[in-house]
Amino acid sequence: MSRLAIAVLVAATLMPVALPAAGPELREYDVPAGAHPHDVAPAPDGSVWYTGQHAQHLGRLYPDSGRVERVALGRGSSPHGVVVGPDGAAWVTDSGLNAILRVDPATHAVQRFPLPGRYANLNTGTFDTRGVHWFTGQAGIYGRLEPATGTLEVFDAPRGRGPYGIAATPQGTVYFASLAAGYVGRIDPPSPRVRVLEPPTPNQGARRVWSDAHGRIWVSEWNGGRLARYDPATEAWREWPLPGDNPRPYAVYVDERDQVWLSDFGANAMLRFDPLSERFDVLPIPSRNAAVRQILGRPGEVWGAESGTDKLLLIRTGN
Repeated sequence: MSRLAIAVLVAATLMPVALPAAGPELREYDVPAGAHPHDVAPAPDGSVWYTGQHAQHLGRLYPDSGRVERVALGRGSSPHGVVVGPDGAAWVTDSGLNAILRVDPATHAVQRFPLPGRYANLNTGTFDTRGVHWFTGQAGIYGRLEPATGTLEVFDAPRGRGPYGIAATPQGTVYFASLAAGYVGRIDPPSPRVRVLEPPTPNQGARRVWSDAHGRIWVSEWNGGRLARYDPATEAWREWPLPGDNPRPYAVYVDERDQVWLSDFGANAMLRFDPLSERFDVLPIPSRNAAVRQILGRPGEVWGAESGTDKLLLIRTGN
């Protein structure tokens, strides 16, 4: 296993800003070749799960040693998203198997919950405050799974195909982004009904969403090259153009200090946005064409999956 650590931080802001001498530390971890890690999820025990989308497995990295375990998910598997549930298990949205998978963290036993009906092109999952697993499918569906009973329901999404990233707020609301249809959907559990929210920029390609501590929703606009925020208290939207000539924001994540992180395919970089100063910092990724497709974290750490390099990326924020 090779690791590469760098402490280079480049500022790219809407206005010039002086950065502290000691910035965040970036480190990369190799995973087995051909994995094409798509999504990543840090676990409570310090390990990090990732989906080996092209290798039909769920991987588990132990950062202290660099060791990687692989859990075979079955023939035809193409795991896309992974999150850690309230039960401590890894929950996978597997587009190849058209099923939600639960992977036991101790035994690595795989439990499969097949979707009824048509192929969904499963994307991403999240858990609401009641412990219900909600998920999206780009073919035009969203759904929910009750882990206690195994009851799984699938619903048609507004405007058809497109549901992509999904996240729950600390207040219990669930939001998803529709990449193809260009909107954000709001769900107020236990009702499965969706309210369509329209970002200011048409056809912006809302790709992923994440909540801050106040329940405000941050959106990466893939086509529009912007970061957007929706405030449910005022129903107001704001947008900020990313720095650079050709920004392509893919993933978005809000850390425990309400700092907003994005992956920018156009700059091959990670961006940090401070909502108070409304400024971006740019952190170049050491490897070329990293293609970070998902970001998750835990206190003091932000993790990304480099689908283009077969690596996982760690940013130690120093918080």
